[in-house]
Amino acid sequence: MSTPDSSRAAPTILIVGAGRGLGHAMAEEFLKRGWNVIGTVRPGTRTKLHDLAETATGRVEIETLDVNEPAQIAALRDRLAGRALDILFVNAGITTADEHIRIGDVTTEEFMSVMLTNALSPMRVIESLQDLVPATGVIGAMSSGQGSISNNETGMREVYRGSKAALNMFMRSFAARQPEPSRTMLVMAPGWVRTDLGGPDAPFTIEETIPALVDVMLSQKGTPGLRYLDRFGRTVPW
Repeated sequence: MSTPDSSRAAPTILIVGAGRGLGHAMAEEFLKRGWNVIGTVRPGTRTKLHDLAETATGRVEIETLDVNEPAQIAALRDRLAGRALDILFVNAGITTADEHIRIGDVTTEEFMSVMLTNALSPMRVIESLQDLVPATGVIGAMSSGQGSISNNETGMREVYRGSKAALNMFMRSFAARQPEPSRTMLVMAPGWVRTDLGGPDAPFTIEETIPALVDVMLSQKGTPGLRYLDRFGRTVPW
């Protein structure tokens, strides 16, 4: 793990799932804006975040975490004890091998894997680390426009949709338990982006998506309550 230097005075974001794709791009963007980044990667993997850490001496810390292992979440919480996180953001997402498989045809094992990674594990992370985020901070998770029940008029990607809708519901329950005035809480819908998860046919690039998404996150900081927003700051219907 990299050791932070005198740049501690800069604000800090913890990005859970920062090794590649949108999470890695978020780490890059926050660094450009003067933030320090703590990013998690899966154990035993060399990632783009390691390369980023080598070029941003002292400003990137790398933590290993498999979000589906509660003991690893607890260990991360212990390692971060006493730290303050200006933003805690969980970027976790997988889909089914056949992304268009119907809900009645998916295996129990694959259904449970997607729901665990996309809905339960992010909430375990948030529940465990929430006390590291001050009242002025932000707690957020990467959702999807496909998690909107109101907007689902085409079906398709049913298991993924269901997992993100579940994440949204769990975040609403989490928000409802917070004392008033509550912290800023966000579930973000970045759009269909060309990543390993989004695939090569997605219409938007990471480069045009992430700066806008970060703009929205920072603009919401200090506004209490939970919001479901896209990368333009527009409200997505639940």
